[in-house]
Amino acid sequence: MASEIGSVTTPIERLEQALIQKIEAEEVELPLLPQAASQVLALAADPASDAAKLSALIHQDQALAAHVLKIANSPAYMPRSPVVSLQHAVAMLGITLLSEIAFTASLKVGAFQVPGYEDEVKQLWRHSLATGAFAKEVARAKRMNVESAYLCGLLHEIGKPVVLRITTTIAREKSDDWVKALATILDNKSHIKTLIEGYHTHVGVLIADKWSLPKQVAEAIQYYRDYEHTTTFRQECMLTFIADRLASHLLTPEEMPEESLRDHPVFAELNLYPQDVDKLLMTKDQVLTIVNAMNL
Repeated sequence: MASEIGSVTTPIERLEQALIQKIEAEEVELPLLPQAASQVLALAADPASDAAKLSALIHQDQALAAHVLKIANSPAYMPRSPVVSLQHAVAMLGITLLSEIAFTASLKVGAFQVPGYEDEVKQLWRHSLATGAFAKEVARAKRMNVESAYLCGLLHEIGKPVVLRITTTIAREKSDDWVKALATILDNKSHIKTLIEGYHTHVGVLIADKWSLPKQVAEAIQYYRDYEHTTTFRQECMLTFIADRLASHLLTPEEMPEESLRDHPVFAELNLYPQDVDKLLMTKDQVLTIVNAMNL
């Protein structure tokens, strides 16, 4: 990210400069990690936690409890009989999986909300869900920590909706002329995508620090696309990179055709053979079912 921009003339340049200034001055309003998500994350990491504690925690938020039960009864988890209570959900799905569902459901309420850009945010959310689900599949193939892999995938682009929200906030705060000019820019999705792609990693790192995310998750946010430069958690960064590509192939195959997906050398670096990639691709329907179930 450039620290200075010289003479700026176009509205997009002025918008980018304002965005940079806010980030560098640490004036950006970062989202809070929802309290329920924070508590679920802490509980999942506590070896002394149990089903009763998780059930009681979810019960504190009736909307969250309703979402969790809805997801537990979805085709993604195919219960043999209707799940009628959180205690039943714990018994059917287990503490680990139910914690994952509760964390994901509570996260959606916070960071992934940008009024006026619901369709764009929905696409980002679905991509995050798919990346998280594929990260678990890659972790299973590699015999790595599945729960940690899910968080790396789910949160790897947490900066994107936040950058989108910052740019729309800047537009609202500026003068009428700015708003008029920026409205044209913000209606142009290519301009929005350029800004999001250019700055989401930096903002994502700020969020990881504010949320006190596990170190491997913070490292994946910063280095998943640049894993050759990470000094720690290289496996997690490569795993997240693959999961991101698999998610793009599933949701936007025109942008990530199968041949492009398979050709990347990161598969070899993770010691995954073509037959392993075949198995990962065979989970596409399962991943899509999970994405649809979590798409609250």
